[in-house]
Amino acid sequence: MKDIIIDEFQYTANEILIRNKSILDLITKFQDTNARVNRAVVKSATQCGCIKINAEKQPFLEGEDFEEVLNAMETHVEGSLCDNCRDMIEKEIGRNLFYLASICNTLDLNLYDIIIKELERIKVLGKYSLR
Repeated sequence: MKDIIIDEFQYTANEILIRNKSILDLITKFQDTNARVNRAVVKSATQCGCIKINAEKQPFLEGEDFEEVLNAMETHVEGSLCDNCRDMIEKEIGRNLFYLASICNTLDLNLYDIIIKELERIKVLGKYSLR
């Protein structure tokens, strides 16, 4: 069922894309939506204040086992998104996905297949992929 939803999303993106068919337009639009996602997250902290970003150097515990190192890593995010900020970030991520699907369409790639292949790669490496 999930593959149908992703395929339908990709097909619909192809059907409604009219103005920005050039791969150059798609790449720049995709980059723009990346920036908009980032900006929406930052606005959640700086304008709304529903989250707080408290960034500092990640601890690296030399000589500790891998599980302890993983548990020591922080997201640097405190609080949770309010409904307004959540809606805005979801909208921006949705636009980003639209342009990603459009790039896939232009290059004759299947987004579902890409997700499955990446899932297999990260499952093989697991926590040792160190992303």
